[in-house]
Amino acid sequence: MGKLYVVPTPIGNLKDITLRALEVLKAVSFIACEDTRRAMILLNHYNIEGKKLLSYYEPKESVQVPKIIKLLEKEDVALITDAGTPAISDPGYRLIRACIEKGIPVEVLPGPSSVLTALVGSGLATDRFTFLGFLPRKGLEGFFQELKACTDTTYIAFEAPNRLLKTLQTMLKVYPEELEVCVARELTKVHEEYVRGKLVDVVKTFEERGEVKGEVVVLWRL
Repeated sequence: MGKLYVVPTPIGNLKDITLRALEVLKAVSFIACEDTRRAMILLNHYNIEGKKLLSYYEPKESVQVPKIIKLLEKEDVALITDAGTPAISDPGYRLIRACIEKGIPVEVLPGPSSVLTALVGSGLATDRFTFLGFLPRKGLEGFFQELKACTDTTYIAFEAPNRLLKTLQTMLKVYPEELEVCVARELTKVHEEYVRGKLVDVVKTFEERGEVKGEVVVLWRL
């Protein structure tokens, strides 16, 4: 029987990969990946050749899981996504669960995560935190209202750059102006940025800035 290796990959800077992750990627013959083109950028950078790439992205998970499970009966398989740790707002959960149900060993490697990177860099309290994944596109004001029931925690959420300003303005309708907020953008990349401060000031910053690009993480402490 094979083993499923869950392998985190860099969230921006290709140097942010562990020696153990490279060791696994070199050792396995099969790599399940969210986007084969993105996977090849990483593999080529580290001269990892001769791997059979299995397309594994969210809309195809239900189709691909049985195929990968069958392969795992004989072969080791590494699971990677475009960036960060698989199954954290990325494909992976269904395959991992299926392996556990079938008794197939699962080995999770530690590594890059935009969630933890943003949390530590935010300056907000880290003793308790709640990851929300991607914020909902509809009913955002009501969503923020519901979160007020749970305080003394740092909330972490992903948001699209084109919706960031509207999201912050919606937060301002629900939360106090002095709420501590951090917007982390383009983590580990050349244009990495943290915008920290009171909610009202952070809103003003992005109102004046206009267009925002890159991957965004929003954090706030209730």
